[in-house]
Amino acid sequence: MKTLVIGTGGREHALAWALARDPGVTEVHAAPGNPGIAEVATLHDVDPMDAEAVAGLAERLGVDLVVVGPEAPLVAGVATGVRARDIACFGPSTEAAQLEGSKAFAKEVMEAAGVPTAAARVCTTPEEAAAALDAFGAPYVVKDDGLAAGKGVVVTDDRDAALAHAAACERVVVEEFLDGPEVSLFAITDGRTVYPLQPAQDFKRIFDGDAGPNTGGMGAYTPIPWAPADLVDEVTRTVLQPTVDEMERRGTPFRGLLYAGLALTGRGVRVVEFNARFGDPETQPLMALLESPLSELLYAAATGTLADVAPPRFREGAAVAVVMASRGYPESSSSGDLIKGAETLDREPDVHVFHAGTARRDDGQLVTAGGRVLAVVAVGADVADARAKAYEGVHSITFPGAQARTDIALRVARGQA
Repeated sequence: MKTLVIGTGGREHALAWALARDPGVTEVHAAPGNPGIAEVATLHDVDPMDAEAVAGLAERLGVDLVVVGPEAPLVAGVATGVRARDIACFGPSTEAAQLEGSKAFAKEVMEAAGVPTAAARVCTTPEEAAAALDAFGAPYVVKDDGLAAGKGVVVTDDRDAALAHAAACERVVVEEFLDGPEVSLFAITDGRTVYPLQPAQDFKRIFDGDAGPNTGGMGAYTPIPWAPADLVDEVTRTVLQPTVDEMERRGTPFRGLLYAGLALTGRGVRVVEFNARFGDPETQPLMALLESPLSELLYAAATGTLADVAPPRFREGAAVAVVMASRGYPESSSSGDLIKGAETLDREPDVHVFHAGTARRDDGQLVTAGGRVLAVVAVGADVADARAKAYEGVHSITFPGAQARTDIALRVARGQA
């Protein structure tokens, strides 16, 4: 099978890496990719937001499967454009991708499907936002209705800060605050059959102790040893399958990766948000543990034959990802800083370096080129073992202004979760 991965980040690197290791895959291509992806795939300089250009590239290469990684191309209709050329594509249509593209739409779908989630109000004026904040009380939760690269959510006790965020957005969803830990559960679906992956947990805030502003994600681990034994079954039954069924009922079947961000509250599981693609950085440790051939699962989802293949299997043990970010992130980022140690580390058997914001200088040196620069992912016998290997890797990579949290999976590793 020939495959084409669309995107430039760590999630796309992990997917391309998993496909390159898949015995059923003969070629891996990527557009536009990054220096890490270039180690496992042939890169093509194509705008990932241009549906016609992506579809044309897939046609010229004669690929069997296109995998669209990021949310913005999905919402822009890239998967729709590829399928219009009769090429199998893993990723939802423009309409189905609105589960991530519009939080208000996601709430509407959840209400129709009976999916448990936070009470919410959609607000388009400062007055509406103020009334909603007062109705729900602190902590205040304000979400930009559109795409915001994982940074459009403000959770604060400061009413003025919440109002300021609402005022900066065209439309927001104001929600009640959900107590309890958050968990990520991904599911591969062809629009009818739903295959959940194993749960993961990510860390959104920039600083240790979940302090500071939200980011796209500073680390993750899988599996979750403290999660209820029936969590995956319960979420599949009450969240994932009803949502997929509702999307089919509307005539906009969801084919691709449905990501459910969940809060395990005192009142039970509640959906925090849906995403329409693999999450970053949870994808990286999940791919490190996946034993099933990735191409088989993605192609079956893309062609409506998921029920004909076996559910995903994962190896024993655990995986931990620690993200290294550039100076100034998340408010800004630094580019052109020399990265040392990444290429040597990636030769370790249980450690993988997945690139996100990296580039090559004319002299071939690896440099920073964005906010989240790379993720060090390690596999171990358990979370503590994987975490120790991951941080050993982090300490061997250097670049000016590097940022990394020191507490990713720490409580779990200590048995305190």
